[in-house]
Amino acid sequence: MADVARLAGVSSQTVSRVSNGFPGVNEETRQQVLAAMKELGYRPNSAARALKRGEFRTIGVITFTLSTTGNMRTLEAIATSAAQEGYAVTLLPVAVPTQDEVRGAFSRLGELAVDAAIVIMEVHLLDAARLSLPPHITVVVADSDAGDRYTVVDTDQTGGTRDAVRHLLGLGHRTVWHLAGPEESFAAQRRADAWRAALTEEGRVPPPVVRGDWSADSGYRAGLHLAGQEDCTAVFAANDQMALGLLRALHERGLRVPEDISVIGFDDIPESASFLPPLTTVHQDFAEVGRLCVEGVLRQVRESGTERGTTLVPTRLVVRRSTAAPRARGSGATT
Repeated sequence: MADVARLAGVSSQTVSRVSNGFPGVNEETRQQVLAAMKELGYRPNSAARALKRGEFRTIGVITFTLSTTGNMRTLEAIATSAAQEGYAVTLLPVAVPTQDEVRGAFSRLGELAVDAAIVIMEVHLLDAARLSLPPHITVVVADSDAGDRYTVVDTDQTGGTRDAVRHLLGLGHRTVWHLAGPEESFAAQRRADAWRAALTEEGRVPPPVVRGDWSADSGYRAGLHLAGQEDCTAVFAANDQMALGLLRALHERGLRVPEDISVIGFDDIPESASFLPPLTTVHQDFAEVGRLCVEGVLRQVRESGTERGTTLVPTRLVVRRSTAAPRARGSGATT
């Protein structure tokens, strides 16, 4: 910095103000300093600046899977929103969701140069690992049931599910079957509970839950089972990938969608409009979830405070051609 100051004919303080983007330096002087920096190959030392400021302008993100649509799109939104705020993102993936792996990720978090953390992980894993969070790091949890312990940003799982079930009942279906996600998933359990409650509120008997694992393959296997249920005229799948496998299985069994069975998904992935038929689904705003995670964690950093509670991001039903009024199996007549 002293070399740049001598070459530009200014003080070291002026060089510091230019390198940090502070106002109050006239344009001619700024250009002189920038030219000297370029000639000497000067680059500010981010580590030294971080130590001086007492902040690293980096957010750690812990997640145990990058294979699901929700996690990937939420992570993308977090990275974009953080960059807009001048923060970088350090990703700490957990290879397998065991207590030791989760504890290890949080231990590494405490050793890294991060100001805050966003956790995309089921809260029961945090509880089971008996974590001791680094005291200087604020935390926001995405899509989890931890509102009384952490700041949480979640999709309105209940509202989205209720809209899906009411849509199918409004078309005239007597009940709605549910292709659920894995039991250990908070989102899957919240959607299954909301599905059951929505049917019960309308005086309908919920059929047995059919489980998948979020993948299209599990949806296909479930679809082979559902195709054999004569009273099944409508299925609410807990995500679009399982709905895709379900559509294939029904087609292979000679059942038409929506003429024989209506299918509705959850997520509204970009490909869902290109399914055959285009999939009716519940749209999740992953970009807003990621943005609010960054906003919430940085607000705590800047205000040196701790928040509790849950912020819900609304969903909306996207009606396409995979749902219709029910028909009797094997007939072309509308009931």
